[in-house]
Amino acid sequence: MELLHMVFIEPFVQMARAPDLLAQTLWEGLVSGTLYALIALGFVLIFKASGVFNFAQGIMVVFAALTLVGLHDAGVPAFLALALAVAVMFCLALAVERLVLRPLVNQPDIILFMATFGITYFLIGFGELVFGGDPKVMITDELYLPQGPITYRTLGGIVQLQKLDIASAVVASLMVAGLGLFFSMTRIGRALRAVADSHAAALSVGISLEQIWVIVWFAAGLVALVTGIFWGARSDVSFALDVIALKALPVLILGGLTSIPGAIVGGLIIGVGEKLAEFYWGPLVGGGTDAWFAYVIALIFLLFRPQGLFGERIIERI
Repeated sequence: MELLHMVFIEPFVQMARAPDLLAQTLWEGLVSGTLYALIALGFVLIFKASGVFNFAQGIMVVFAALTLVGLHDAGVPAFLALALAVAVMFCLALAVERLVLRPLVNQPDIILFMATFGITYFLIGFGELVFGGDPKVMITDELYLPQGPITYRTLGGIVQLQKLDIASAVVASLMVAGLGLFFSMTRIGRALRAVADSHAAALSVGISLEQIWVIVWFAAGLVALVTGIFWGARSDVSFALDVIALKALPVLILGGLTSIPGAIVGGLIIGVGEKLAEFYWGPLVGGGTDAWFAYVIALIFLLFRPQGLFGERIIERI
């Protein structure tokens, strides 16, 4: 009975007794969730265009951030380095389309999936060769990213918001909304959905696979750059940042692999869920629940709705 009380009663009593701590935990969860959604969005964009899970999205986050910091360390002014990093991600999109995707048109999905493994390990090796393997510090001051806390006395206590977290939440939300509108309300968005349904059918109505793939991989590269800047500002920029991309997997399972709104909702649920679990239930198991609790949420959800909250149900006739 004592264990049941500690699991099902005591955490909610703590929430009621200290609403300021609950508000602080919810805010930190929402910030993390917004950044998870941004990572997941990169996966969704490429999956919608090619029907393939892009294993390289995580290393693209690292590569984009390393390019920005590496150029600045070489003496390039911060905003020129940012523009050059955008140009590098466009060149990467072109290279992926010309050298990887174009030769593999109409090949089985597993072939394209394995190709993204090749892109991943190429970017790891190329990144270490050019920028070295040591962690680097994100150029937050040079990019005029806000620093320091904002403190509010509310709910019987103090709630502290980091200015960087507010900026990352605002930028990520605007970017997600902008990309969502662009791909849902423009001709390119409709072409993207046609390509996702069938490469052959899209080609038959005059849609350029090459153009769509370059646009989508470039958009995923921009998402990776923004994600790398804000995650890099919270910690060092290193190849260890690649692991954070794995947090996008439960987000995709929850929201659906083909849905931009699903990436947003899934990211927020995962972010808030893991913070609440870590703060209120983590001490019962020795802490560290934020490393695995998101996967538990995704696994439970997978049992009841495999296609995700906003995913498309796939029906096959036999």
